[in-house]
Amino acid sequence: MLDIKNLSKNLTLDEACVTNSKFDNTPGRTEIENLKKIAEKVFQPCREHFGKPLTVNSGYRSLAVNKAVGGASNPPSQHTKGQALDLDFGNREDNKTLFEYIRKNLMFDQLIYEAGNDTGPDWVHVSYNSAMNRKEVLKMTKINGKSTYKKL
Repeated sequence: MLDIKNLSKNLTLDEACVTNSKFDNTPGRTEIENLKKIAEKVFQPCREHFGKPLTVNSGYRSLAVNKAVGGASNPPSQHTKGQALDLDFGNREDNKTLFEYIRKNLMFDQLIYEAGNDTGPDWVHVSYNSAMNRKEVLKMTKINGKSTYKKL
């Protein structure tokens, strides 16, 4: 792995690669560069706007980790490219405010209101692709244990 500790002022490489999986989760050079971009373009602006800690529940995932956690496989999750972060303030109300802030103020490829309810999402999935950002906004719900996505 490259000798990089910080992706932005308030996000470390270790925080962006955390996993409970037993599989290796070491990103390569391209994935680290992508993580730096999403940290600078999305994570750090959110952290500075709200002025409080923001947790990354899931960032980079190796293919093995992505498979173990049931991540998208066809096409592969943007987490496997270092282009996605799952962000969480620890409560649905603040997560809803985060979702709306990103939606209205930042460039992103995909923004997903993950589960939760009308109060707010359980977490916010956001991806950033420097080649092309679609600004696609989705809401994920669970139906009979299966994730379904609806465009907002």
